[in-house]
Amino acid sequence: MNLNDYIEVIPDWPKKGIQFKDITTLMQNGEAYRYAVDEMARLAKEAGAEVIVGPESRGFMFGCPVATALKIGFVPVRKPNKLPRETISYTYELEYGTDTLCMHRESIKPGQKVVIIDDIVALGGTMEACINLVEQLGGHVVGIIALMGLTALPGVKKLESYGLKCLIYDDVEDK
Repeated sequence: MNLNDYIEVIPDWPKKGIQFKDITTLMQNGEAYRYAVDEMARLAKEAGAEVIVGPESRGFMFGCPVATALKIGFVPVRKPNKLPRETISYTYELEYGTDTLCMHRESIKPGQKVVIIDDIVALGGTMEACINLVEQLGGHVVGIIALMGLTALPGVKKLESYGLKCLIYDDVEDK
């Protein structure tokens, strides 16, 4: 199945010059969504995942069904003040400012094998923040899986050493 057939490109959204990759069209097709989740589950199993980590909110859309398919846990990564128990956090640079992500302090066990799942890898900052949080807790990132990797942007290259696998590689440059 060619998953590119299910991704709609929205020109000039959210601002002029950006070619937005809308994954909701893939998720609206049950067969395509199931195929993507099954492929991600296969890759996570091959990596030896003991737990899946996913950043809000799109990492939840793929990470939760993958964790369910593998009968392993899912750990959410969220913005500040969204998790009810004690958290750790990591602040990172964005193109225009900073962002912070948080994870429950007890969510990853030392030495636990973690696969991080998200929808799209562009600049790589969100994934790097997730890696930092997992490593703060002593976990071992054994893989990163995304639906799409934008090869014209630096994230795919930056994350190769963590075994990044994308179901779709899109070399259309985003501005």
